[in-house]
Amino acid sequence: MKKKIVYVAMAGDIIHPGHINILQIASKKGDVIIGLLTDKAIISYKGKTFMNFIQRKKVLTAIKYVKKVVPQTTLDYRKNLIKLKPDFVVHGKDWRTGVQASTREKVVKTIKKWSGVLIEPHYTRGISSSKLKKKFYGSK
Repeated sequence: MKKKIVYVAMAGDIIHPGHINILQIASKKGDVIIGLLTDKAIISYKGKTFMNFIQRKKVLTAIKYVKKVVPQTTLDYRKNLIKLKPDFVVHGKDWRTGVQASTREKVVKTIKKWSGVLIEPHYTRGISSSKLKKKFYGSK
């Protein structure tokens, strides 16, 4: 039987326990493919990065839960989703409101076409890349 495909999009600039939780949950459903945001995509909404795409890809590829890393050139998942047709998409519940809410809606509509399932684990409290960057830089 073919293993299920699980898509997880992320910036991967500062890997923290919340990311590991998401990847661990995702790996229980099948082979995890990370849609790694390109530098341009990250800068469009999060500002500067600590590491470039190649460096972030190297870190993520070394994580045991990750099968493959592919570029995600925009905040919109649809191009990669249509290409990969994952059985599952995993993202923390934090995207239900705010900047990413419209992205979430597009993901739900897209994966519905092939009966894909969205899994939204609870957000890991007390840690986020944005908070860590703010602490380091003093802002974005």
